[in-house]
Amino acid sequence: MKRLLLALVAAVAVSAPALADEALAKAKKCSTCHAMDKTKVGPSYKAIAAKYTGNKDAAAKLEGVIVKGGKGSFGDTPMPPSAGVNAAEAKQLAAWILSVK
Repeated sequence: MKRLLLALVAAVAVSAPALADEALAKAKKCSTCHAMDKTKVGPSYKAIAAKYTGNKDAAAKLEGVIVKGGKGSFGDTPMPPSAGVNAAEAKQLAAWILSVK
């Protein structure tokens, strides 16, 4: 019983930051255009993470796109600037997106 409880606590501790950042993405309306594993208006979070795997500048690039908007990385549909997302939130969102598997 004790082992099960410890395993459960460990699993929650590991997944809590990911859930918190997913909640931030939902709160900032990112899910209007993005989904975890399917293309909506924009690419899925998994597709974004896969595209930038191994790119040391990925976090900074994503932070910029989140705040300022962008076009061309995933086709011709532009991503508008994210209203109400500050630099700290953009950094948190970018790190979470890049961690999605």
